[in-house]
Amino acid sequence: MNKAELIEEIAKSADITKASATRALDAMLHAVTTTLKNNDSVTLVGFGTFTVGDRAERTGRDPRTKEAIKIKAARVPKFKAGKALKDAVN
Repeated sequence: MNKAELIEEIAKSADITKASATRALDAMLHAVTTTLKNNDSVTLVGFGTFTVGDRAERTGRDPRTKEAIKIKAARVPKFKAGKALKDAVN
């Protein structure tokens, strides 16, 4: 499912226009992104938790030259599925 299909499903399920569904989805994504930028987490009970993790600097290999390269440390978004989501999938 892509973003357009998700918007269509939200609009149909909530009985709202696609424009309203688009604004709602964009607002939710903006809120999650802003919260993660501030190094906080977002928990949707039953669905899951979005957090930020730290990835340490490490050594990798350039696939073309096989030469060792350094990969910088980074902050990465993480998602842990909640029980209700896990149960729904299984």
